[in-house]
Amino acid sequence: MNVAVLLLLGLGLSEVEGRCFFNRTQEHCVCYNLSQESLGSIIQCLPASVVEFRGGELERYAAFPISGLDSSTIEMLDSLVIRKIIFGDLLVPEILLAQVLRFFSYTRVRELVFESCIFKGRGNWAEMTGQNLPILSLHFHNVTSAPLTGREQDLSSLSSWLETLQELAVTGSHVTSLPCGIGRVFRALRSLDVAQNSLGDERLMPAFCEGAFPQLQVLSLQRNNLTSYHSVCKSVQLLRELQHLDLSQNKLMADPSSSCQWPMALRIFNLSNTGLDEVLTPLPPGLEVLDMSCNHLHAVDISLTSLKKLFLSQNMLQAAPSIKNYTMLDTLHLGNNLITELPWDEVKLLRHLWHVDAAGNPYNCSCSGARGLQELAGMGHLGQGWPQGYTCHSPPRYQGRLVKDVPVSVLQCNSAAVIAPVCIALALLGMGGAIYLVRSRPGLVRPCRRV
Repeated sequence: MNVAVLLLLGLGLSEVEGRCFFNRTQEHCVCYNLSQESLGSIIQCLPASVVEFRGGELERYAAFPISGLDSSTIEMLDSLVIRKIIFGDLLVPEILLAQVLRFFSYTRVRELVFESCIFKGRGNWAEMTGQNLPILSLHFHNVTSAPLTGREQDLSSLSSWLETLQELAVTGSHVTSLPCGIGRVFRALRSLDVAQNSLGDERLMPAFCEGAFPQLQVLSLQRNNLTSYHSVCKSVQLLRELQHLDLSQNKLMADPSSSCQWPMALRIFNLSNTGLDEVLTPLPPGLEVLDMSCNHLHAVDISLTSLKKLFLSQNMLQAAPSIKNYTMLDTLHLGNNLITELPWDEVKLLRHLWHVDAAGNPYNCSCSGARGLQELAGMGHLGQGWPQGYTCHSPPRYQGRLVKDVPVSVLQCNSAAVIAPVCIALALLGMGGAIYLVRSRPGLVRPCRRV
């Protein structure tokens, strides 16, 4: 009971209305409507590893004090198994948030999530100066708060904690800029997700200034207002540890007069659904995974010897790219294009290539085309999409038929190769028979008489 009371106090709640529901199998507990009374219900959340608080208003608890805790209380808090806490659909006074974070310093909570929350006012972050927190992952989705510009002093008070934070996500929250000073606070950040915001080309370069996010490896800029491929390249070139960059769902265009060099560590590059009708250059030279699906590409001619996975589904390709130079390729997706025949002879030569998805193309089921696909399927290359996703578009007699059902025997596909030897054999047999008759019955051949 003491631990439950402490948890409530840490959240700024002396009373909770509604009920908490604990899923013992998933170790997940959800509590609804944080506003009135029901202390007994929250106790059942104590064995959970994930606790979720949904709905309510916390503004009237903003002035609730959290006093110093004695050693026995701190020991009890440390024994809690809760590792992740989610706050959803809440009005959160920022001053209360500061107190809650201070409370979490006595727990083992590793991940903190805010979904569809409104942060109100300004918190007294000075009390957090020098305070260490166990939280390593911080997520905000669809939140409303004061702009980040001008909040450098607040972040400075939290620097002891933020310097150890490893994952940060601020998604769907109308973010228009990330001041340079903010990035310099996150010294250990490995992953930054700012998808579904309003970041434009002109605001991107200041966000990743010299000294900002020095350990960043994963960056998602998905679904923002980015348009210039080269501007993005210049903006992130100081992120020397960057390995994974997601630019999907932006409308990108090339600037022929510009050039830049991507971070040398970049290995995974997502350019899917960016409106591209051609492959933009330059590409990161050490790429291992390239996703250019859901675009308007008519042809792909790239040279990346380190490439292991290439995703080109849902484009307008009329032919598969030549892959004989991709000696390390193990995954190739070409589904839903306009490809009529796969370069199956090239595919068979790549000993690493085992995952090919080419379903949904208008295949020409001539003997060579159908045989190539059937051979790839027999080798296990075509995966789960085979055979239902592979249908014939031509010739007319096979239209709508599954490729696997097209006959590709020698008799069906190369009748000349069968008929010619048969004709020759019959001719030889006839000649041999004639010679036999002449030799066995010499009277059949009479000399000509002169008259």
